[in-house]
Amino acid sequence: MSILLGIGVCMSLCAFAQSTDLVNWPAQADPRLIGDLVAQRFVASPHNSFKPPAPPKNITYPEVCAWYGALKYAEVSNDQKLLTQLTQRFMPLFDTEKHLVPRPWHVDFAVFGTVPLEIYLQTKNKKFYTMGMRFANAQWSIPIDSPQVVKDGYQKFLDKGLTWQTRYWIDDMYMITMIQSKAFQVTGDQHYIDRAAHEMVVYLDTIQKENGLFYHAPDAPFFWGRGNGWMAAGMSELLFSLKKDNPNRPKILAAYRKMITSLKKYQRPDGLWGQLIDKPESWVETSGSAMFTYAIIMGIRQGWLDAKEYAPI
Repeated sequence: MSILLGIGVCMSLCAFAQSTDLVNWPAQADPRLIGDLVAQRFVASPHNSFKPPAPPKNITYPEVCAWYGALKYAEVSNDQKLLTQLTQRFMPLFDTEKHLVPRPWHVDFAVFGTVPLEIYLQTKNKKFYTMGMRFANAQWSIPIDSPQVVKDGYQKFLDKGLTWQTRYWIDDMYMITMIQSKAFQVTGDQHYIDRAAHEMVVYLDTIQKENGLFYHAPDAPFFWGRGNGWMAAGMSELLFSLKKDNPNRPKILAAYRKMITSLKKYQRPDGLWGQLIDKPESWVETSGSAMFTYAIIMGIRQGWLDAKEYAPI
């Protein structure tokens, strides 16, 4: 399962609400069919730009998420052709498109490293490992060209075991946990996953509220749909890699379950969630709904959630 496929599954669930066993799908809603269509749409698409028709200045985080999702889909579906296509899409970034590789000086850019690390996991091509680990390590290494006063501020985060990229924005809990979890998977070094778990717990203490949902930031008191999607997906990915004896795991799992319980309450009759989760007058937020669907299915598959209660939603 992947976030990309989660989008397809989300659409399928909304169209065929009676299919709640997550096994027997109507032909038109088969995750393999939807996954193939979405993945090939991505392969055929140009690099994402935040200001089209202007070309992108670098690879954006939405493209990173779609790319990673397509790679995971290639893995679970054993689609070697798709893996080759996704790998070939990356190759120019070592050469003719290297100007599109972002500098890892911002949390939204650091998540880029997830893609080469996932390609390395599936191909064992060391070239991808080297690039991806540069991003994972940079997340806890203060940029040398920062002014001293800025370095001093960053160091205060490092002294607490946090990345210098810490903002206490809800988005961060996907951008940070993804790259650090992936670094753990490719190296086996517990250091990466442990610091991601510590970062997550600090964010849980800072922005999760009594209803289980999350503010966008401490000074942004809104339950933003897509932002909560980042958190739901980020916790799911972290829990998947986090060992059961990690001291932070119980708190993260409890926070995940608390969030999913709240999401069940706020789900709309059409199966989706709103741009502001607790405001029924807000418009539908499809990307957030896709990430919630992904997180719920992940929880059911991994035994974190009761299938009888949560598969029907």
